[in-house]
Amino acid sequence: MDFSVLRNLISRYCAGEEYWVDSRTVYIGHKEPPLGADAYIPQRYPDNRIVSSKYTLWNFIPKNLFEQFRRIANFYFLLIFLVQLIIDTPTSPVTSGLPLFFVITVTAIKQGYEDWLRHKADCSINECPVDVVKEGTVVRTQSHKLRVGDVVMAREDETFPCDLILLSSSRDDGTCYVTTTSLDGESSHKTYYAVPDTTAFKTEQEVDSLHATIECEQPQPDLYKFVGRINIYKESEDPIARPLGAENLLLRGATLKNTEHIYAVAIYTGMDTKMTLNYQSKSQKRSAVEKSMNAFLIVYLCILISKAVINTVLKYVWQWPADHDQPWYNHRTEIDRERHVVIRAFTDFLAFMVLFNYIIPVSMYVTVEMQKFLGSYFIAWDKDMYDDEMGEGAQVNTSDLNEELGQVEYVFTDKTGTLTENNMEFIECCVDGHVYIPHAICNGQILSAASSIDMIDSSPGGDHRQQEDLFFRALCVCHTVQVKEEETVESIKRGIHQGKATSSYISSSPDEVALVEGMKRLGYTYLRLKDRHMEILNKEDEIERFELLHVLNFDSVRRRMSVIVKSSAGEYLLFCKGADSSIFPRVVSGKVGQVRARVEQNALEGLRTLCVAYRSLSLAEYEEACHKLSDAKLALQDREQRLAQAYDLIERDFTLLGATAVEDRLQEKAADTIESLHKAGMKVWVLTGDKMETAAATCYASKLFRRSTQILELTKKRTEEQSLHDVLFDLSRTVLRQRSLSGLSVDCQDYGLIIDGATLSAVLKPSPESSGSGNYREIFLEICRNCSAVLCCRMAPLQKAQIVKLIKASKEHPITLAIGDGANDVSMILEAHVGIGIMGKEGRQAARNSDYAIPKFKHLKKMLLVHGHIYYIRIAELVQYFFYKNVCFIFPQFLYQFFCGFSQQPLYDTAYLTLYNISFTSLPILLYSLIEKHVSIETLKRDPTLYRDIAKNSLLRWPVFLYWTCLGLFDACIFFFGAYFLFDNTTFTSNGQMFGNWTFGTLVFTVLVFTVTLKLALDTHHWTWINHFVIWGSLLFYVIFSLLWGGIIWPFLNYQRMYYVFMQMLSSGPAWLSIILLIMVSLLPDVVKKVLCRTLWPTATHLAQRVKADGVCDGSVSSAPDASPVDGGGGSERDMLCPARTCERDRGGGVRATRTYDCMMSHNPNYLLSQPLDSSPSEN
Repeated sequence: MDFSVLRNLISRYCAGEEYWVDSRTVYIGHKEPPLGADAYIPQRYPDNRIVSSKYTLWNFIPKNLFEQFRRIANFYFLLIFLVQLIIDTPTSPVTSGLPLFFVITVTAIKQGYEDWLRHKADCSINECPVDVVKEGTVVRTQSHKLRVGDVVMAREDETFPCDLILLSSSRDDGTCYVTTTSLDGESSHKTYYAVPDTTAFKTEQEVDSLHATIECEQPQPDLYKFVGRINIYKESEDPIARPLGAENLLLRGATLKNTEHIYAVAIYTGMDTKMTLNYQSKSQKRSAVEKSMNAFLIVYLCILISKAVINTVLKYVWQWPADHDQPWYNHRTEIDRERHVVIRAFTDFLAFMVLFNYIIPVSMYVTVEMQKFLGSYFIAWDKDMYDDEMGEGAQVNTSDLNEELGQVEYVFTDKTGTLTENNMEFIECCVDGHVYIPHAICNGQILSAASSIDMIDSSPGGDHRQQEDLFFRALCVCHTVQVKEEETVESIKRGIHQGKATSSYISSSPDEVALVEGMKRLGYTYLRLKDRHMEILNKEDEIERFELLHVLNFDSVRRRMSVIVKSSAGEYLLFCKGADSSIFPRVVSGKVGQVRARVEQNALEGLRTLCVAYRSLSLAEYEEACHKLSDAKLALQDREQRLAQAYDLIERDFTLLGATAVEDRLQEKAADTIESLHKAGMKVWVLTGDKMETAAATCYASKLFRRSTQILELTKKRTEEQSLHDVLFDLSRTVLRQRSLSGLSVDCQDYGLIIDGATLSAVLKPSPESSGSGNYREIFLEICRNCSAVLCCRMAPLQKAQIVKLIKASKEHPITLAIGDGANDVSMILEAHVGIGIMGKEGRQAARNSDYAIPKFKHLKKMLLVHGHIYYIRIAELVQYFFYKNVCFIFPQFLYQFFCGFSQQPLYDTAYLTLYNISFTSLPILLYSLIEKHVSIETLKRDPTLYRDIAKNSLLRWPVFLYWTCLGLFDACIFFFGAYFLFDNTTFTSNGQMFGNWTFGTLVFTVLVFTVTLKLALDTHHWTWINHFVIWGSLLFYVIFSLLWGGIIWPFLNYQRMYYVFMQMLSSGPAWLSIILLIMVSLLPDVVKKVLCRTLWPTATHLAQRVKADGVCDGSVSSAPDASPVDGGGGSERDMLCPARTCERDRGGGVRATRTYDCMMSHNPNYLLSQPLDSSPSEN
């Protein structure tokens, strides 16, 4: 009896082997494997239905309510509402229930509408037509009916419905071209390959006859990683196993281009596809404002509990005498007498909690969410951040961090593609110490820069000529560049002879295109890849063919790539190019010293350098390399590690050929942006994988380092000469000595630190020593704190994230921002408090994973200095104002209990309690938080130092919070006691009727509504017709509502206690006088405080507002000679740094006064306070 099937089942399901846990088997066309192969075990996979919605018709209400009541404020008000329903409370359940219902309903409608849109989008995707091969014919079906194992036929310009493995294509070589714009933003055509053993299956019948299985990893979100193998079964032959990688995987959402049709098998469907896995939400980031808001909420919750406890205790103290406990007009019922005193006290405590619960602003959360959501559109609509070249503007991926843009203290930026354009231009190459510059002869004259340069036509012969040819051939074949589809060999040749400068090449790496273009200008032209043969055109117009055998792809750890090719003469060659640090250690021959000297010189000039080497392989060495690569590629587990080991064994014993230099120009206004960030008080760190000299040159060009900056080096080279401990302590003494001297001297030395990846690993490595010299992290952080700028070079992607995490976790807990453009920047973008992606040329991985995306680095200036500044001011005012107006609202209710025997009698009517936060005071603050501008946008851009005024969460610190709370308590006392003393001598109306308690409460509430609204009007600096409409309109609405509420007998009310109360109050002259007087007295302290602060302790913001108010600055930019332009990497900008802002006024006899605001303010902040209007500043 054959137990092999049973044994396979047991090993698969019971042994718990990792092999079966981490892989899946796909049967192509759902065909069982032949006898003797692995057992056929049908596996269940999800269908191809995409579900991006959160709710269904049946679970929307319970699921949405559950999510909303997870928020503490909503859950708290729900408890208050239930308490009002269960026990006898002084206020109606409507007063808590209606605001809660309003908040829950508005949020549910918003989320339901968004989910309905997602349902519509899902249906349109799931019902798309798809062609599937079944029984030798093509059958059209709907996308959601696809199953794993189905063979799909896709035509040109169609989008792939799921993740597919390419089997064959209409092209002879089994390749196809694909664009992945919807996945990573890259618009270039990528080439994907079918396994050579399946390329011959060209028709439906042939594909249907294919007998094969695919073993691959379980779904995971990495778009650029795939591990699998295909087993092809043939009659009377052992199965053929071939490796599958990312080059064989067609992703859902990608589009087929320049290929008539393909056949492919579905391996990941529906919610298992990589695109869907990538769209799942990232970890939630919380802003500093939100944390402050929650802290304030806890304080107010403690105040609420304290009020309830105080009133409960005082109530029983008041009721201690018998005549107070049961007065003749209010005898207790029998049930009340029998209840235990503890139960009665607890019930009273809950009743007081209900009475005072309005101090917790439930509507604040909804208002904050609306402010963030609507405010994010202003970033997307900003025309200044729209790039005409790309045709795109800024994108907001999350609106929860708008205000965090105004709190940034550390900026971590990538270099290539972020500070630089990532638009590479080939400059020169060095072969065996001889330098070649393309087109260095102009009109028969040698250019000045080429005086000591060997030109190609005059290069020496012999061995050098052989090395030269090898170098150029290496760069022509060691790449992944594609020739544009419309280009042919003849058209490329014709373009060369006609001297056309247009590029025929496309690649995901700009460096590779620049190198291949550079070789073309030097006489060696890459033509195409056809039938696994690379064709190049040499200087003699002869076509050379190299068979491409293996590609050892580039990765950020090895920092090199290689190809193994076979020449037409039958010679096996291994060509390699990469960073000098990864090539030089593997070189055994060649003119290393001369090439290294040239590389270092080019790096000092800010050029990107690569070294090129080769190795000639014997047949035995080639077969050994093939065996190692094949074993590694066929592995399903740890394939990357095995490939890395194989690459390490193959890429060695090189002969150095030479090096290349490519220029990556600085982005427009990059230098100006960094200088502005420095002025705003931010520290800028550059984290790059480039070599130190190249990165340092870029830092000088971008003004991260100045010529006066003293550079401190913490590099591997220095730590080899001294111990890491000694180097760190030397640097620490240097910066600390300068800091101690800075208080005695006006001039302060500016320091810049350079550290490399190897030294950083040593610094961050946990030390076996617990204290003393082992604590390197703190010493390193102390050095960094005293440096104005830091450059980290030779950084791996993970190290970038480690740096950000290190600064985040330091004792100051600064707010960090990371900005980059490539996939290697994603880790630090996700780690930082705020992540910004550049829509660059390295794909859109960074933009997709960021919180915000901008087209160019220069847009970061307005993003932080304008949008971040304004958003922080707005939301800080919103939060403080909400707590302030609720203190003003509820504290009179607390004072009222002292005058009503702690009987829990409400001061305000139920309608006022309900609508205060919903209608009467909500819209003005929401509008304020959307359109307020305390200073003009031009001033914020022109004077970055204004950003310092809001640093360290300055507007939401505890002293500011206490000021707003005390102001609310003061105003509440004025409302209550002012009205109380006016009522002390009983006030009569014109018909002799006395004012009652509801009139008293209405008077207090009227003063309250007008005061808090006018307080907001006093804080408003930017007035538009919308402000006037909302502020005065909300006051008018309150008056009209009160007239209607008290002027009509409403049939649905059981009581009419407010009938004619408001009209009666307004009919009294003293009431009008008291309203006006109390409003003025309430607003007076805030007005006095503003005047004193602006006069005695003005901030930079106050001075900027005064300049605008006095009309000293009209917004024009003069062309004064001292307003020097700023080089922003290819252009000057007149309105940055220290532009002369002039305004001319004719005074008595035509005296014209000219003000230069920024220049004078930078030297003397109190300048405007000390200068008469008709004086002129002296020129520096």
